[in-house]
Amino acid sequence: MKRPDGFDRPAPVAPPTAAPGRSSRIRKPTFPSKGAGRDAARDKTHDAEPETEPITIVSAATPDSPAKKSATEVAQQPIVTPIIRDASAATGMPTTTATLPGLDARTDDDEPARLTSWQARKRLGAAKRARKRYEREEVRRFTWRARKRRRSMWIALGVAISLIAFVIIGAYSPLMALRSIEVTGTNRIPAAEIQAALGEQLGTPLPLIDFGKVKTELATFPLIRSFVTESRPPGTIVVRIVEREPVGLVATDSGYDLLDAAGVVIQSAPERPAGYPVIVADGGVGSEGFLSAAAVIAAMPEALHGQLDTVSAKTADDVTLGLAGGARVVWGNAERSEYKAVVLGALMVSHPVGSIAEYDVSSPDSAVLR
Repeated sequence: MKRPDGFDRPAPVAPPTAAPGRSSRIRKPTFPSKGAGRDAARDKTHDAEPETEPITIVSAATPDSPAKKSATEVAQQPIVTPIIRDASAATGMPTTTATLPGLDARTDDDEPARLTSWQARKRLGAAKRARKRYEREEVRRFTWRARKRRRSMWIALGVAISLIAFVIIGAYSPLMALRSIEVTGTNRIPAAEIQAALGEQLGTPLPLIDFGKVKTELATFPLIRSFVTESRPPGTIVVRIVEREPVGLVATDSGYDLLDAAGVVIQSAPERPAGYPVIVADGGVGSEGFLSAAAVIAAMPEALHGQLDTVSAKTADDVTLGLAGGARVVWGNAERSEYKAVVLGALMVSHPVGSIAEYDVSSPDSAVLR
């Protein structure tokens, strides 16, 4: 292809030649090879000492040289020129310059910036505080189980001390002293008599009340079958009374005794009290016949209870009722007394007293009229 005008091939440049009388030696740069050669070149670049090589310059002697030595000797003296190789050029890798944290960058003269005494003390104090925080966190991390056990122990100890203090205050403090006694459930017994019997307990703290003595005082009342006490802080006690229920009369030489189902005398009177049947039992009060007759009377409904005149029992299985109209009721034992009472009530409706002489409900499923 033909070049355009004005774009001729440049003339070749002749290689530089040494001047006559001078000799120069140019050292070819060495480049790292691949593989192991590159590693050797990298290790060589880490050396901080500069490499130097002598350059000999030969010049012609001049007669006007004022030096004492000849021109040839002066020209043959080596001139040392330092050649510092760049690490990035030798290894082909860029180099970076890092600054330590907390220090200023180096100045243009390659000298480190110096800290003032105030800055040094400030950084030292910050380092000490950071170290203490780290040590505290480590101590907490390794001792949390012990601290948890210690906290649980202190909580349990505090609860125990609080309970002991509460008991002591409740037992000995005048704030918990007994100031009033309430009595409930009484019908035949005046409540004022029970309060007077327990009056010695007034002024005693509630936890220190002698309930054994309370039981002894209430046992003197024969009409009390059972009782329950209840404390109401700060200074009240409630006594709930269950009185004995009278079931029948027992004739004595001095009159009549009103008894309950257990045979306890509730009341004595010279004349017969109205509304209660007379119990006649072989063996007297407390025998099997008496207990069976009392159980039968207690099971009678209110409508039939008012018509009873006498209840006799030779044995526990031979209970006979005498009605106010003159009729007799063969009852048998005290078993199934509620059912027998229902059957007797139905018979008395269909066959009133006076028309029948005897009702036999000993076998309630097959009652007999005579």
